[in-house]
Amino acid sequence: MSTMRTLLAGAALAGSLAAAVATAPAASASAAPATATAVQETQASGKHFFGPYHSGFGKGEGFGRRSYFKGYWTKDSGRYWFYGDLFDRDRDRDRSYVWFKWHDRFGSHTKVFSTFGRSHLDRFGGFKKSNGFDDFKIRVCEGDNKFDDCGRWGDAF
Repeated sequence: MSTMRTLLAGAALAGSLAAAVATAPAASASAAPATATAVQETQASGKHFFGPYHSGFGKGEGFGRRSYFKGYWTKDSGRYWFYGDLFDRDRDRDRSYVWFKWHDRFGSHTKVFSTFGRSHLDRFGGFKKSNGFDDFKIRVCEGDNKFDDCGRWGDAF
């Protein structure tokens, strides 16, 4: 009886594998146009995504409680514009800060924004390549001041 049971189990397994192999090409073929469409939409919109960039560890926080910034940049009429969101996930009444540092022919510049919860940054910059714009970096900090518990600088452009 055990030989018969083994043969039936083997036949059932072989049948299910054959069915899976037969349906796999159809499933991947139907998924391919959706993926290609999503890539085409991203390219058509001209959004170039970056991040997330996280703050450093402080006050015994784990990775899941750190502040972060993520966003994208676009190019419009020869200017580079930056958009994004700063999130403070632990709500500990310490501010979250996002630093932007960029370089152009006039030198290096910095700008800092902060929040207690979530802050949306809309259309920051307007940098032009003709002015020598060639670098844009981001860093996130969290604490009593804008220098506390900072993460590393991340290159967004």
